[in-house]
Amino acid sequence: MSLDELFLEGEEKMEKAVHQLKKAFASIRSGRANPLVLDKVIVDYYGAPTPLRQMSQVSVQDGTTLVISPFDKSIMKDIEKALIKAELGVNPNSDGTVIRLVFPPLTEERRKESVKEVKKLGEDAKVAIRNIRRDMTDSLKKLEKEENLPEDAVKDNQAEIQKLTDNYTKNIDNAVAEKEKEVLTV
Repeated sequence: MSLDELFLEGEEKMEKAVHQLKKAFASIRSGRANPLVLDKVIVDYYGAPTPLRQMSQVSVQDGTTLVISPFDKSIMKDIEKALIKAELGVNPNSDGTVIRLVFPPLTEERRKESVKEVKKLGEDAKVAIRNIRRDMTDSLKKLEKEENLPEDAVKDNQAEIQKLTDNYTKNIDNAVAEKEKEVLTV
């Protein structure tokens, strides 16, 4: 492995960690209805577990209501069961053609719980970034032994690894602050 490959791979892994964090944030409820909260809802569709968003059209109505329009109306009951099982904190209302999920405004207590969850996810992402940094540093030490790199080059590369780590940690802090603000906005 060369130095370039080491940095490329490390940066790619850090990018994935930030991407996973943002994906996890999508499932945390804020004050508005967001179709992404349905990403974890899996419906038993003729024996095959299928994501809800692949089998229906989901739209946001008036900011607080999600309207789910299944492509196959015969599976309305299965979709309702899956929504109840997913524990989204809202009950599905069906009129036979569409299912409505009305998200009530979050209570102050629920907002605080959500902020705690956001902070925990952010901290987990930072731990992942630090683990990647450790792996990169270990690989750098192996390279140093294999290729007899000069001490100056090793120190410079360690500084680069730290700079990369700091950059991604700052990205995580910004994402956490943005999500906190979204959750706390009434």
